[in-house]
Amino acid sequence: MGAYFTICSFIFIMIFIYFFFSKGSIINTETKIYKFLIIVTEIGLFFDIFAYALFSLGCPVDSFLYFFVVKIELTYFVAWILAFTFYIYVISYHKKEENSKTKHFKKVFTKLKFVFIILLFLIFTLPLDFITKNNVVFPQGLSVNLTYIFAFICIIMSICFAIKNRRNIILTKYSPLFAMIISVIAMILVQSLFPDLFLINFCISIVIVILYFTIENPDLKMIEALNIAKNQAERANNAKTDFLSNMSHEIRTPLNAVTGFAQALKDERDLPDRVKEDVNDILMASESLLEIVNGVLDISKIEANKLEIINNNYNPYKIFNDLVTLTKSRIVEKPIELIVNIDQTIPKILYGDHTRVKQVILNILTNAAKYTKEGHIEFKVSSLIKGDICRLIVSVEDTGIGIKRDKIDKLFNKFERLDEDRNTTIEGTGLGLAITKKLVQLMHGELVVQSIYGKGSKFTVSIDQKVAPSTVKLEDTLEVRKEDLQKDKDVKGKSVLVVDDNKLNIKVATRLLEDYGIEVDSCLSGFECLEKIKTIKYDLIFMDDMMPKMSGTETFHKMKENPNFTTPVVALTANAIAGMEEKYLNEGFNSYLPKPIERKALDSIINKYLNNE
Repeated sequence: MGAYFTICSFIFIMIFIYFFFSKGSIINTETKIYKFLIIVTEIGLFFDIFAYALFSLGCPVDSFLYFFVVKIELTYFVAWILAFTFYIYVISYHKKEENSKTKHFKKVFTKLKFVFIILLFLIFTLPLDFITKNNVVFPQGLSVNLTYIFAFICIIMSICFAIKNRRNIILTKYSPLFAMIISVIAMILVQSLFPDLFLINFCISIVIVILYFTIENPDLKMIEALNIAKNQAERANNAKTDFLSNMSHEIRTPLNAVTGFAQALKDERDLPDRVKEDVNDILMASESLLEIVNGVLDISKIEANKLEIINNNYNPYKIFNDLVTLTKSRIVEKPIELIVNIDQTIPKILYGDHTRVKQVILNILTNAAKYTKEGHIEFKVSSLIKGDICRLIVSVEDTGIGIKRDKIDKLFNKFERLDEDRNTTIEGTGLGLAITKKLVQLMHGELVVQSIYGKGSKFTVSIDQKVAPSTVKLEDTLEVRKEDLQKDKDVKGKSVLVVDDNKLNIKVATRLLEDYGIEVDSCLSGFECLEKIKTIKYDLIFMDDMMPKMSGTETFHKMKENPNFTTPVVALTANAIAGMEEKYLNEGFNSYLPKPIERKALDSIINKYLNNE
């Protein structure tokens, strides 16, 4: 009867071993001990079956083979109980420093190996006898007695470990120990009634199964480790993104001063030509720095999965015209012809993220302008319309330096610049095309590169945009030159309040606004702003958002609590990452003006809110 229990246990543990090792596990002290226990259990079951087989085949119990098999079984039992006691000690050890725990366990394990070697020597040297009762063979002798005494001592030690450290660990972790104690008691009772039932290996198999579900479950542990690694990576990415966002704000603040004062100087009529040239260089350098800041910030947002596609109705022709103007300014000093071919069948109003569409095309045009010394750049936009979807197909072909075929795959890597030894004079960080590819993917578009090294390249982008219903109308903002505004009597004498906690930013805004003949007042906090509007009626308010104690958004909402407050408020902020314009407009601001302040954008706002004509 006992043989059947042993055979079933052997098969079950074998299946258990297969699934345990095929799934893998986290390597720590607990799982190492468990691996040893489960393998040793299977070996012990094998020799137990082998002993039954020898007896069934009539092998004499006093033969050397039977004697050796029993000695091996006693050795297996000592190894198993020693490892099990070590496991109970490990889970009871309450020091939290991982390095010190690992070192301590190694020292204990070294001592246990020494104990096992001594026991192994005693088991094989001490005498072993056999008695037969009712056709059942019972081993006895000093080696058997030693094994039972050692097992009893180990169980008592395990109980002591559990009692001593009961507050430092979850009670369920000790359920294998409880199962062992209950199994031993049950086995003694059963064998007193049925002497031919040897259930010790069956009981050990039950403990092994229970132990699997009480150790750090390998599957759950691996998932937990992956989740921890994922959370750590996300925290690192979020910290990096927050850092870059703050750095963007901090860099834009002084950059606003540089750009603002340079713009004001550029508008002076009596400047010497050499000074005007220097001012233009300052503005170009500021724009390059701003591109780098925006590029790094976009990459961090993409990596943190925080870059969103924000869709709105927009006029695609306005975007194309802006892109042509920007590209012409980049190639003005080069012998390059800009060929523009815009499909006039493209709908007048599309629905999509116009900011990102513009950024994608601008990055490609900028790349072409950088790497083309002479010849031409062809900017072509066509469309395919199916239902309410308009597929914009944008191609930029140049006669530049081209790209080697084996380098095209590296073209979209972050901070990757090809042939740097040949292009040392070309500015850039290598972020533009990396961002472009990510943005195209976010908008479910396609980007194709064709190039012949030394002759030129062609970038083709296709992006699907929705066609806005015919009932949608876009407000056309009239662009007015500064000189025209200065002549307009309705603009002069208008009053504007600039709210900003940075005095330099106030000085920049004041300098730019005074050129229009506007009366400019200022304050350094939201609290001061709320006091001023109680007694003074302004025609327009420029409100910085990122201010201490009370933000611009909070100040704006406090203003709107007064039902008589009708002054338009423009969010003027260095918080200029993607989606901020929509955020501020949703908060209720009338308009949004990012820092550094661009003259063209400022013209548009002044004309919209202060020019009655």
